[in-house]
Amino acid sequence: MSGHSKWNNIKRKKEKTDAAKAKIFTKMGREIAVIVKQGGPNPQENSRLKDAIAKAKAANVPNDNIERIIKKAAGESGGAEYEELIYEGYGPNGVAVVVETLTDNRNRTAGDIRHYFDKCGGNLGQSGSVMFMFDRKGIIDIEAEGHDEDEVMEAALEAGADDFNFDGDVFEISTSPNDLGTVRDALEEKGYSFVSAEVQFVPQTTTAIDDPEMAEKMEKLIDMLEENDDVQEIWHNWEMPEE
Repeated sequence: MSGHSKWNNIKRKKEKTDAAKAKIFTKMGREIAVIVKQGGPNPQENSRLKDAIAKAKAANVPNDNIERIIKKAAGESGGAEYEELIYEGYGPNGVAVVVETLTDNRNRTAGDIRHYFDKCGGNLGQSGSVMFMFDRKGIIDIEAEGHDEDEVMEAALEAGADDFNFDGDVFEISTSPNDLGTVRDALEEKGYSFVSAEVQFVPQTTTAIDDPEMAEKMEKLIDMLEENDDVQEIWHNWEMPEE
């Protein structure tokens, strides 16, 4: 994904976060709780939990909230059992879409997501139908203001990053999924803070939508997916227009 379209996605996500913090906090809380139940409450022994905590902090989830969620999940037995499911499909104009979910009712979630795709002129596909068009990478974004490009690049590469890109607004550092935590921790020790730091599905190529009506439908599809409580993340290869 080109740097400018990635930054557009970040800005859009931040605007959404500001408008609906409670929903974002709830989804991140569910993700942390599931990870704690699967791998334990100690982030030093549970690397997925460590990554999830960093992701929550980047989204401005208060530390007290995170600690409370971990303690509650560690002490819980029974209750709703959530499973991680990934849905793949095509949106308007053939835009590839990957949807990560956590659900306690796969029939409900599958029905909802299929409805969204159908309503917006897309179609839900089989497993593997679009995943081959994405690479799974650790992505760390640092706001460029106040930082020297060469210094950040050197620090990132020394920490073990695979690649480094700069678009004028944000430094984008990519790693293998397994190295995300190591690189993030090394940069954090050097005083850097992050716009985001998470494992993402990064598209190999992007698709533009020239028809305003189709673009509106794609926007609507993303909005409907984001509003669904079971949906954790949405990845796509739409080259969103410059704002």
